[in-house]
Amino acid sequence: MINRRDFLLKSALLSVASTTTLVADAVDNLSIITEKSSDIYLTHEDFITLGILRERFKRLKRFVGYANFNIISYNSSIFYARNYSSIGKFSKEEIYLMERFFYEDPSRYGFYGERTVENISDYIKKKDLQKISRSGHFIFKGTSLESYNRLQHDVDTHNIILTSGVRSVIKQMRLFVDKLYRNKGNLTRTTNAIAPPAYSYHSTGDYDLGKKGFGFANFTPRFALTKEYRELKKIPYIEMRYTLLNKDGVRYEPWHIKAKV
Repeated sequence: MINRRDFLLKSALLSVASTTTLVADAVDNLSIITEKSSDIYLTHEDFITLGILRERFKRLKRFVGYANFNIISYNSSIFYARNYSSIGKFSKEEIYLMERFFYEDPSRYGFYGERTVENISDYIKKKDLQKISRSGHFIFKGTSLESYNRLQHDVDTHNIILTSGVRSVIKQMRLFVDKLYRNKGNLTRTTNAIAPPAYSYHSTGDYDLGKKGFGFANFTPRFALTKEYRELKKIPYIEMRYTLLNKDGVRYEPWHIKAKV
């Protein structure tokens, strides 16, 4: 069993030690955070509601489509669910959970990032976005889009893809709910792996990059072993948001990009 600090330090050493499959597999198999008796969990009743909410988000995503789900607002989600039986109306218990995840202080779970969205009903204006062809994702116009376009030319491998762009409150909520469900309601473990829905920098301009053909490994420390990552580290107009031992209390994410002003 290793604690969070030991894991992050070990990940850093492994990421520079070798590019072999053996090392990459070793990184993948490490636990992100050791489960402790002090970890905070959902109640049994809330965990049952979580499962229902998770399934409703799946139906909502099918209804509006993959790309539109990335930017759908809370109010639009409530409207569609109330008016289309293929989704089904959100229950008061589900709404309570969503509002709890959005408004409560996550520092009690070990997450110390800044709030990026003030109100659950805040929405993203489509005129401020650019859809990236063949990705199903959007990027904010301005600094974020400019940096992304430049990267396509400045990374020597020309093998970089957008793996996640703009996320609305609902999109981040869905990712948070999925991770929390897989973690069996462990809020402490979940907030180490993903920002709560009011705290995602994807709502303000950050985006994720990966290597073409690398699949899910783009969202693991294995990405730090790629040539593409080494090329990205040389680029002066971006930086990695969640570095090793970052102040937000989030796991190491070498794929998460912050565009500089």
